[in-house]
Amino acid sequence: MKTIAVLGSTGSIGTQTLDVISREPDSYEVVGLAAGGNVELLLRQVNAFKPKLVSVGTKDAADMLRQQVPAGVKVVFGEEGLIEVAAGSGASFVVCALTGSIGLRSTLAAIDAGASIGLANKETLVTAGHIVMQRARERGISLLPVDSEHSAIFQCLNGEDAKAIKRLVITASGGSFRDRTRDQLIGVTVEDALKHPNWSMGAKITIDSATMVNKGLEVIEAHWLFGLPYDLIDVVLHPESIIHSMVEFVDTSVIAQLGNPDMRVPIQYALTYPERRPSPASPLDLVKAGTLRFREMDFGRFPCLRMAYEAGRTGGTAPTVFNAANEIAVARFLKGEISFLAIEDTIAEVLARHDAVRSPDLATILEADGWARREALFR
Repeated sequence: MKTIAVLGSTGSIGTQTLDVISREPDSYEVVGLAAGGNVELLLRQVNAFKPKLVSVGTKDAADMLRQQVPAGVKVVFGEEGLIEVAAGSGASFVVCALTGSIGLRSTLAAIDAGASIGLANKETLVTAGHIVMQRARERGISLLPVDSEHSAIFQCLNGEDAKAIKRLVITASGGSFRDRTRDQLIGVTVEDALKHPNWSMGAKITIDSATMVNKGLEVIEAHWLFGLPYDLIDVVLHPESIIHSMVEFVDTSVIAQLGNPDMRVPIQYALTYPERRPSPASPLDLVKAGTLRFREMDFGRFPCLRMAYEAGRTGGTAPTVFNAANEIAVARFLKGEISFLAIEDTIAEVLARHDAVRSPDLATILEADGWARREALFR
């Protein structure tokens, strides 16, 4: 039986992970859950899965939860609590489904504790990819991608010679506004931006999909996961989200991974790898799906993706700053403080003010992250 801890258990990926686990109760034991402020849902999860260790965002939430959890359940809080669930719950497999760079220290802690990682938190590699990947290699830890695009590439590369790769092709749905011109983005509302045509995701990642920041983060993550330069990582628009990504090889062969948009498929593959098991997802019917469309990426229409490539190529602390500025800008947009188009303006202005540090250590990364967040609050 595989022991599991889920970081971000009340979010979209976390709840779908627990749905997958619930279908095979004899295969998994949930030993740790970590969430933010959704105490009501977390309590239901605790009662259903009976973990030994639970973390919430704040002391007040922890005090509230302690009064309601079954006897024997330890409740902790804050980032230190998150790290304790990652490294001290006894999990052999940790699903990192947090949103934002808060997942970095807990992921490193899980690696140090010897747990395999199911990574859905792309910001961890964007922020400190060189540190995370080196730590995983040194400790012999498996780091399995959960994002549908990276899971697709991982599956396409199974059994292949890395030297035969010509390029990776990451597909993008285009998000909520894929058919709008830039002029038509003036004045769009939060409600408009949250209406993703294909995927059911949390608010932050849905906004990131609309700005194409999410795809930029995925490009940087792919660079670290698969060890390829940015010139060999392309993005194409694919509105149907049926082909999740592709790999082109030097002999011109292209291998793609297809399926209906359902995150439970890559989640389950990470949990069961190298096995494949029956999935709760609906099977793909290509006849019913009909035409699959593709469009070349327009970096003028989606400048955040261009900035992500530039930050990735610059390296050092530039991707950290790109990500941190975006997190603050998206939070401000969701609160109604800035417009949708001001998200990209904020990122551009903060990046322009930053002098990237090459080969930063963890302290330097955290310092750059904090600086970018402060700068983004006042753009």
